[in-house]
Amino acid sequence: MNRLEKVLYTAKAHTTGGRAGMSRSSDGRLEVRLLRPGSPGTGTNPAQLFAAGWSACFESAMEFAARNMKITMPADHAVDAEIDLGPEGGAFSLAARLYVSLPGMERATAQRLVEAAHQVCPYSRATHGNIAVETTLVWAAPMRADSDRLIAVPK
Repeated sequence: MNRLEKVLYTAKAHTTGGRAGMSRSSDGRLEVRLLRPGSPGTGTNPAQLFAAGWSACFESAMEFAARNMKITMPADHAVDAEIDLGPEGGAFSLAARLYVSLPGMERATAQRLVEAAHQVCPYSRATHGNIAVETTLVWAAPMRADSDRLIAVPK
């Protein structure tokens, strides 16, 4: 188990009602109605929150790694995350796909940057060896809210 050298930030949230309830951060900046995945109505679910958190964190990890590697990131870089929830051996588990868009960056450099980001991203570190994670470089524009299509870079 890892031990933090120093706590930089502590996120606190209070949830009632589980996947069909409400969650609120201690500072009041986040207040969300929770719904079970696929349920009608307005609200979100923990898998969507995890996807948003991981994609944001991973993008920042790439920026951090790029500075350390003295690489210039393309202005329109983006990360799209897909989180799957499903049964596994009598329990439930997650799987993840990260689609990284680094338009105009040379493929080998982009791949090194993605690998470096996985080493420093707290979400990647927390899930390493625990869930299936696929990372794909894409060369189309990042996914829009109304679209589910990405064009992957051939391997």
